[in-house]
Amino acid sequence: MSAPAATVTVHHCAVTVVRRGGWSWGPDPRGLVKRALDALPDLLAVEFAEQLAQDGPDVEITAPVTLTVRLGRGSAVAGERPVVLLQPEPVAVVGGVPEPEAVSLSDSFAPDDEPWPEPSFASLLAELAERGELEPLLALLPDESLRRYLHTLSLVAFAEPDPVRGEAARPSTVVSLVAAELARRGRESSPGVRPETSPPAPDAEQATSVRESTVDIRRRETGEVRVWSALPFLLAGPLARVGYLDAIGPALNGLDLADEAPLFAAALAYKVLGTTERGWRRAERDTLAAAAFAGVDVPEEALTGFARRVRPALPVLDGILALSLCRGHDPAAALLVVGAADRLLLVDAQGLFPIAWASTVAGLLPHWRASGSPPVLVRDSPLPPGCLRELAAAGVRFATDVRPVRGDPVTRLPLRSPLWTSGGVDPRLAAELPGHAERLGELVESLVVERRAIPLAADGDLERSVTLAAALGLGTMAWMLWRDRESPDPVLALHRFADLEATVRFERRAVRVRVPLGRRHADLVLAGLLSDVPGVGWLGGRTLTFSGG
Repeated sequence: MSAPAATVTVHHCAVTVVRRGGWSWGPDPRGLVKRALDALPDLLAVEFAEQLAQDGPDVEITAPVTLTVRLGRGSAVAGERPVVLLQPEPVAVVGGVPEPEAVSLSDSFAPDDEPWPEPSFASLLAELAERGELEPLLALLPDESLRRYLHTLSLVAFAEPDPVRGEAARPSTVVSLVAAELARRGRESSPGVRPETSPPAPDAEQATSVRESTVDIRRRETGEVRVWSALPFLLAGPLARVGYLDAIGPALNGLDLADEAPLFAAALAYKVLGTTERGWRRAERDTLAAAAFAGVDVPEEALTGFARRVRPALPVLDGILALSLCRGHDPAAALLVVGAADRLLLVDAQGLFPIAWASTVAGLLPHWRASGSPPVLVRDSPLPPGCLRELAAAGVRFATDVRPVRGDPVTRLPLRSPLWTSGGVDPRLAAELPGHAERLGELVESLVVERRAIPLAADGDLERSVTLAAALGLGTMAWMLWRDRESPDPVLALHRFADLEATVRFERRAVRVRVPLGRRHADLVLAGLLSDVPGVGWLGGRTLTFSGG
């Protein structure tokens, strides 16, 4: 890259394009890299304009310089101002030999000495707003979550901007959006929060939750442990692909629970480990594997208390997961509805990805609309009274194997299997319901009935939340591995990889997972499921790496 009076020579350059959220890179994935490369000279010229304009000896920068371009909806790479994550002071070169006090990456960033900067909840919402996903997410959150987060955001609404993210991280805008959503529901009298407005005070339940949230958690810094199942670690990559992994820390941080992120990781791990005996008893090997995945030893009583405190954060994580699945759904493909664990479960039939839990039909309708209002197949299961009538009243086209009662607006389909429809469903699509029902029953049995993440919890909110996350990770693995030769679903991945052993080594900057060489390792490598996962929050920001041996 040349300037009128100076030249910048780049000896080594790496360009990485990262997608957060969604399932698609768009119609031209390679074009994204080309746009980034085309924009790089201009970005460097802007960043080092001061040095280029000066007269004097050559300047050499010996430490890495990272330029991050954050793309909002409809923005172009060349039009974005880069955010500098690391910009060391330039080192003057005298006589072609750099001075000995050259700045190094470890000196500037000091990862071993400085705590990992956990992203704030305001930064998460700002990033969602840039992608046009914040308002759909807020519409899915219950009032309790909105009020709790509104209090947290209001406390920092007019603080200094984040030095890394810049003005986009200022929470005043997202405070207004959260308050506006509450006002839309008729719960608030003001649509926004002005600078002179005092932040809402937490209620007694919130204050009690904060006081009880102190848990002595000591992360493993070094050491090595052998685990009977690497499956919890394999979930990290698929969950990172849809932005779920990056949202865990900020969602907990907004409730002053950031230090308890390892407890969430332990609950997620238990969902894909061994079955619980008598509904609550765990095998010792499962406890050891969950502790390795979380990076801490997790007492059962700590997990039970955490399940109560984390409730307001779960709708945020569930909403991010659900919206990513809804965006990737083909409107011509069916969604499935089944009753399980005293709730309705909405599932994407392609890949059997669970999307959302709801206690009523109304709770599933936003996800159905976000998926393009596709036809729905309702499986015979413990459904709430009037379920079929409510679906028909909402304009949902559905087919079902539930025998109707008087008043259900359905008619019999001319098929060998006894099926009924509200109309507008292709008979060939309806004929797939028996096959879907069998696989759906296996999913519910394996992940809802047999495996309990928090068996002693008073309510099942965290249980249902980690079920969604675990099923997404397992389903993504199955989809990437076997979609070309069989119908993929989460149970396939659960059964085929449950006993894949691993050696987990904890280091200061990374947690390294080594799995045995063989067919399963080779398949995982070819599918891209053993890629590094950087910045894992519950591991203190360390990178999760995989290898074979």
